[in-house]
Amino acid sequence: MAAFSISAMQEPRRALPYLAPALALLAFVILIPAVYVLWLSFQQSTFGRAATFVGFANYAKILADPYFWRALGNTVIVVLVVVHVEVVLGLAMAVLFAAGLPFRKLLIAAVLAPYAVSEVGAVVMWRTLFDPDTGFMTRVLTGIGLPPLEWSVVPSHGLALVALLSIWLHLPFTFIILYAARLAIPKDLYEAAEIDGASAWQSFRRVTLPLLMPAILVAMLFRYIFAYRLFSEVWLLTQGGPARSTEVVAVYLYLEAFRYNDFGAASATGWLMVVTSLLLAAFYLRRLYREMFARAD
Repeated sequence: MAAFSISAMQEPRRALPYLAPALALLAFVILIPAVYVLWLSFQQSTFGRAATFVGFANYAKILADPYFWRALGNTVIVVLVVVHVEVVLGLAMAVLFAAGLPFRKLLIAAVLAPYAVSEVGAVVMWRTLFDPDTGFMTRVLTGIGLPPLEWSVVPSHGLALVALLSIWLHLPFTFIILYAARLAIPKDLYEAAEIDGASAWQSFRRVTLPLLMPAILVAMLFRYIFAYRLFSEVWLLTQGGPARSTEVVAVYLYLEAFRYNDFGAASATGWLMVVTSLLLAAFYLRRLYREMFARAD
């Protein structure tokens, strides 16, 4: 028994030389840049000047900036809409596809196709479709009596188009997670529920939804973190305009760094994004732990 314990303790040491290259790569790619950005967030830094320590002045500046709070509000609104719509649509599609559809393989390929489109190409396509004057979708909306999306001049329309584009681009990610989890549920459970006289809605509530909850939480966790860093869709569509009214936090960070050349404020903004993302991840990981392991305890 003692020999087994000593051998078990030596196993991690034997594996260390094999893990060292990957750990070194992570350190150079993630850890060292993160530490440098943290150090820079406490400095006043711009082109052609040596960095000067200013303490928490950059954080105070950002938190006192109304443009930051507007960008944060826009980010929260877009993220809440995008993530929850994606989860609802992805769950409905996963249940529908698992129930059996004709031409299912072809339909799955069509659903996953947007994930293969580059963000730049997708934005160009959607700008053309929703062009206020000649866009196909503009003519469709006008033809059915709905107002067109004046996304280039009306801030709410711009954010709505950003949300629609983000949902279209990233729905395949949410769908494939939920669809795989739905296929992993044993058919015996549904047969037992049918024998007990459960309706389709009752089977969904009592069998499908509880067993899919860990997958739903995982999908929401990743999509919240990724959507919170939303940048390309906003920058390529509106560049935060008009009058910085459609900015999100990532666009605010970009402007601080590359338009106003305030690298300290941009670094502080980045670390605020990191902290809020970690807090959000901690919440969902705790919920995930409860869903997956609470019953076992």
